[in-house]
Amino acid sequence: MSISEELTFRQGDREFGHEDIQLILHTFKLFPTLSQSELLETVCENLNWLTASGFPKRHACKQLLFQMEGQGLVQLPQKRCQGAKSRPPPPKTAQTDPPDTLDISLKALATVYVEPVTSEQERHLWNEYIERYHPLGYKHPFGYAIRYFIRANDQYLGCIMLSGASRALAPRDAWIGWKPKQRKANLSWIVNNSRYLIFPWVKVPHLASHVLGQLARRVAGDWQERFGFSPLLLETFVDPTHYSGICYQASGWELLGETTGRGLAQPGKTYTSSPKLIYIKPLCKHSQSLLCSTLQGRTEL
Repeated sequence: MSISEELTFRQGDREFGHEDIQLILHTFKLFPTLSQSELLETVCENLNWLTASGFPKRHACKQLLFQMEGQGLVQLPQKRCQGAKSRPPPPKTAQTDPPDTLDISLKALATVYVEPVTSEQERHLWNEYIERYHPLGYKHPFGYAIRYFIRANDQYLGCIMLSGASRALAPRDAWIGWKPKQRKANLSWIVNNSRYLIFPWVKVPHLASHVLGQLARRVAGDWQERFGFSPLLLETFVDPTHYSGICYQASGWELLGETTGRGLAQPGKTYTSSPKLIYIKPLCKHSQSLLCSTLQGRTEL
C-alpha cells in the first residue's frame, strides 16, 4: 500500500509520521494472527510507546489504530471470546459472609486505614466483596487502576477503586477550561473513583467522609509509586436515585452538575444510562491551569 509521506496522525501528545505508519502496517502484515490485545502490545513495543513506568500505552494505541482504520489503512481484529467481557463473576465464598453488625462511633473505632491491595489473594477477595455487595458488581478495570481496602485493625470495613477518568464529560471539561486537544493530551491526569463501598454491616457515622479525606491525601503518592506520575484531579459519579452524595460534600468534593445519561463507548458506539451527579476533588492548587498546560511525564494506557 502506498502511503503519502505527508500523512500524519496525532494521538495525545505524540505525532505519527510516514515511518511510524509504515512500521505499524509492517507489524499488521508480519503478525496476521495476533489477537487485538497482543497486537496493541506489539505495536507499542515496536514504537517504544510506553508509560513512565514502562507499561505499553494500550488505550492510546487503540485510539490511534481506530484513526488508521477509519482511513482504510488497517483492520483491527475482533476481540476473542476469552476477553474481559466473558470473564465469569468472582465466586461467592464464606470469607465474604456478613459478620456481626459494627455499630459504634468513629471515635470509638480503631484507627482507620485506607491501604492499596498488593497481593493476588487480597485482589481476589476485593473482587469478591465488590461483586457481592456493590450495586454495580465487579467489572474488570481497563488501564490504570488501584484497589483499596478500608481497614480498622484486622477488620475489613469497605472497598475503593480508583481508575481511568471518563473520556468526555461536559461539566468537568468546562470547569477545567479544556479544548478537545487539551483533553486528549491530559485526560490521564484525572482519576475516577469508580467504586466505593462501605460494607452494609458497618454502621459508623462519618466513616465514609473520613475515608474520602484519607484517600485524597494519599492518591498522588500511590499513583506516583505505581505508575510514575501524580494525578491532579479526582472525579466520581453518584446515582441520585440511590445516594445523596453527602459524604463527598462533607470531604470537600465539588458538585459540578449531572451527566446526560448518554456516552461514547468507542467510535460509532454509544450507550445509555441514568443521569449521575458529577463530583470533583482537586488534588493540588491551580489544578485547572495545570490541566490546560503541557504536562511532563503524563502517560496513557
